[in-house]
Amino acid sequence: MSQLDLLLVNPCGRRQIYQDLGNELTAVEPPVWCGFIATYMRNKGCSVKIIDAGAEELDFNEVAKRVKQENPRLVAMMVYGHQPSASTQNMPGAGETCKAIKKLLPDQKIIISGTHPSALPEQTLREEEVDFVCDGEGPITFLELLQVMSSPKPDYSSVKSLWYWNGDKVSSNPPALLIKDLDKEMPMMAWDLLPMEKYRAHNWHCFGDLQRQPYASLYTTLGCPYHCSFCCIQAPFKAGEKGIGMKEEVNSYRAWSPKLVVDQMELLATKYGVRNIKIEDEMFVLNEKHVIGICDEIIARGLKFNIWAYSRIDTVRDSMLEKLKKAGFNWLAIGIESASKYVRDGVDKSFGKKDIKEVCDKIRNAGICIGANFIFGLPDDTMESMQETLDMAIELCPDWANFYSAMAYPGSALYKMAVDKKWKLPETWIGYSQHSYESLPLPTDTLAAGQVLAFRDEAFVKFFTHPRYLSYVKERFGQETVDHIHDMLKHKLARKHAA
Repeated sequence: MSQLDLLLVNPCGRRQIYQDLGNELTAVEPPVWCGFIATYMRNKGCSVKIIDAGAEELDFNEVAKRVKQENPRLVAMMVYGHQPSASTQNMPGAGETCKAIKKLLPDQKIIISGTHPSALPEQTLREEEVDFVCDGEGPITFLELLQVMSSPKPDYSSVKSLWYWNGDKVSSNPPALLIKDLDKEMPMMAWDLLPMEKYRAHNWHCFGDLQRQPYASLYTTLGCPYHCSFCCIQAPFKAGEKGIGMKEEVNSYRAWSPKLVVDQMELLATKYGVRNIKIEDEMFVLNEKHVIGICDEIIARGLKFNIWAYSRIDTVRDSMLEKLKKAGFNWLAIGIESASKYVRDGVDKSFGKKDIKEVCDKIRNAGICIGANFIFGLPDDTMESMQETLDMAIELCPDWANFYSAMAYPGSALYKMAVDKKWKLPETWIGYSQHSYESLPLPTDTLAAGQVLAFRDEAFVKFFTHPRYLSYVKERFGQETVDHIHDMLKHKLARKHAA
């Protein structure tokens, strides 16, 4: 029996990242990049398996024992998160898992990949117990590395997008080009390698019918053309963009064909009984032809889903909404960020307050629920502007609201700004988690980080206990959902830095 070529690992750490919210309330999402890369490698003739330590709730030592059992030529530690910007908070779990593997199997080769390692490749190589770091999207690098490892004396200098030790010095190679033909190279996630029974939807995704399993998430596009300064999702693609001659200020944006996307969704429905689906794309409601193409395929096949996807205020078009609802897009998550146009302009997100209300009204009139995202502590925020944002959230009364504190995620323009200006950043990577005990957001010119964090936590409670919101939820979703919200609020986050 031949040796396994590649073992992809999705690290654990949900408890540390979310405190006790991770027990029942948070989603448990399939590791999308593990699934796509597994398909790519299989298509190239490699043998692949996946360990989803998060879903299976394996501790570091249990993962190491599984690695020993599988005996792969290469372990790939994949560091991504629930949302595209949430890679960094998974680094502690990834790092501890690598340590456990190396302690048990000192000679096991490990490569680490993902948004955070792509943003800080040299630092990651120096800090973590790994042999290699990938600063690109991964598939080409993994394949070339396995090919080189077959040699008695491997020469790593030919492996694209690879960082590695050359004696006592760090070496890095030219970038791997971005994969152009997604339909051909990564047509579908390797669902058969994942513990599909373990995944569950976000609680709010199932308001009105709190059956959160089965569940799946998937990409229909990669990348985002926008440049919000707090976002780091483009980090795994920047090396590849440079390799094909794209300008630094331009972001790549690639798509799977609507037919192939819905082929995958139909498989999820028929083989795994999945109805609840998250579209993982950072910006799904963008290209009208792509969006309508997917909706038409779902409708034509008679598939029934409960789907949510990301959008922006300035990308929602009237012509899309009816089709989205008919296809089962029951939720759109919209980044409003701040009520203050001045604050939004400061992070390259420009639209007016009138636009926000008009678009929300259009979405709601189409029968689609709104998940509104707000951020406190953006660089130009004051206590007054944060209160204005909370007041707007209560006035808009979306079906769900996410309240975040501004974080300078590695790979974002905000991180570069924070480093240049020597702003205080979290001492450990877990401090980049919005819900962790160690969470430490950015300060502003007028507010300490602890003030921002305390305001965020208080805002969450004020919004979800507001009589207007609870009355609306009861009317729209029923008393069971209201009771669920009351139960949710019993979970209090402990904070080290809240003022």
